[in-house]
Amino acid sequence: MYPMYAVVEIAGQQYKVNPEEKLYVPRLENEVGSSVTFERVLLLSNDKEVKVGAPVVSGASVSAKVLAHVKDEKVIVFKKKKRKGYRVKRGHRQQYTHIEITSIA
Repeated sequence: MYPMYAVVEIAGQQYKVNPEEKLYVPRLENEVGSSVTFERVLLLSNDKEVKVGAPVVSGASVSAKVLAHVKDEKVIVFKKKKRKGYRVKRGHRQQYTHIEITSIA
């Protein structure tokens, strides 16, 4: 017996998702509180069988709800060349969307 899960492609990255799971994905353009559907399901597993797409499983979709748009911790990029007086300090914060998987169909 297999647990229900799916492998879905979101913004060019693959995620293994379960129903009612919360995860962070690269920033999506949807509003907070809205629902979003992902059609590119690469693998689908239910209680009876596992379906592998070639490249996607036809008729399968994953629905999710957008919870928030957040930023990751700051990554410091520091460059230096010794004895030259060259120092550059830059920072970057990656933007993510917090979603909750509502259903796998």
